[in-house]
Amino acid sequence: MPTSAQYSTNHYQFMHPSLISASELQAQLNKAIVVLDCRFNLMDKTQGLTLYRQGHIPGAFYIDLERDLSSAVQTHGGRHPLPDFERLQEKWRSVGINQHTTVVVYDDSRMAYAARAWWLLKYMGHADVRILDGGFNAWVANKGAIDRREPAAKSGGFKMDLQANKTVNRDTILEESSLTLIDSREPRRFQGLEEPIDPVAGHIPKALNFFWQDVSDDKGLVKSLDLQKAHWSNLPTTENLAVYCGSGVTACVNIFSLHLCGIDAKLYPGSWSDWCSYLPQTTASHS
Repeated sequence: MPTSAQYSTNHYQFMHPSLISASELQAQLNKAIVVLDCRFNLMDKTQGLTLYRQGHIPGAFYIDLERDLSSAVQTHGGRHPLPDFERLQEKWRSVGINQHTTVVVYDDSRMAYAARAWWLLKYMGHADVRILDGGFNAWVANKGAIDRREPAAKSGGFKMDLQANKTVNRDTILEESSLTLIDSREPRRFQGLEEPIDPVAGHIPKALNFFWQDVSDDKGLVKSLDLQKAHWSNLPTTENLAVYCGSGVTACVNIFSLHLCGIDAKLYPGSWSDWCSYLPQTTASHS
């Protein structure tokens, strides 16, 4: 099992208001912080809740990728369409989120699902959202307390203010020639060499490939600011960026990394699963 020393961020980590270490969260846990457990497994969709019930950060509420952070799949719109925001607003209220609440989100998947929750909260206008660096594994390695009890529902006054300019859709991509597209999937999927999920392999024409897992190490710790900046150093521009992945989930990890570097980027929520739904099912785009 990893030790707390392996998860120590002091030797390389930079301070950023959108990140929190396990030791920092331990020190602040009894304060007015809302913690959200976002663990999930696309191959076993009950696993996240099962793990939560086996043990979670004390006081954390479980947030499900598909029940809470997505809406029903349609013909178009991708495999994880954006949620019904009125419903999600009620969810945030039920876990005690107010306008000035500090919210901490975590998972055990290198931020794959925590970043989706982070992005949605920011998109809905919430200012203070932080991702737990290293996720649940870092919490355990730092000997953080574990609880099996589900906290009682609370009453928060969260009121959304949707940032509608933070997304793009298929029409925007087709119409805006100045848009720089970032594909967050692994290189083999980007290159169309394999496609384990969607019916068509390939990528959106002119997209650039920046694999989402490259912004963290194999323990899920966020790489240093210098390495974040180096990761994006080959971008031709930092203006008018839009990020996508398979279904708009792991793209949020890249958006988080760009955010750490002071770069704004939009999300294409439907991502490749939406884009390829308009293509002949035997056609791939590799240009």
